[in-house]
Amino acid sequence: MKKETSILLALSTTILLAVPMAHAGDSPSNIVVLTPEQIQWVPNPRVEGLGAAQILGKSKEAGPYIHRVRFPKGRIVQAHSHPDDRTYTVLSGTWYIGWGDVYDESKLTALPPGSFYTEPAGVPHFIATLDSETIVQVTGMGPTAATFVNPDHAQKKK
Repeated sequence: MKKETSILLALSTTILLAVPMAHAGDSPSNIVVLTPEQIQWVPNPRVEGLGAAQILGKSKEAGPYIHRVRFPKGRIVQAHSHPDDRTYTVLSGTWYIGWGDVYDESKLTALPPGSFYTEPAGVPHFIATLDSETIVQVTGMGPTAATFVNPDHAQKKK
């Protein structure tokens, strides 16, 4: 038993040391560096004042993505869900999130800049930016979409 443990430990150590060495030769072309000035914001044709910026990957395609969304002050988004597990980081402003099938301001939790939360796939939630313009960074696995609990709440193309 002791011999098996020693072999397993040696093998694990070898693998742990080999992984960083394998990445040491990666081409610099795999590196992504963006300054705030280089981030390209695209207005949402369905919602005035809403903007989105693809940071890495594409949320409408298969694979990992990171995007940022800028919501104007006073925006309320009714209950909806997404097909992918997501993580959110609040970059600026105050983001209000609540869970359930119907928007209920009493269920909102205020998240100031620097806050983080997870959002499981298929879980209905609602959001608001009551106090200020707010920017959040979203990470998930595409393709993604938003499905509103009440389809009448979905934004129509202008």
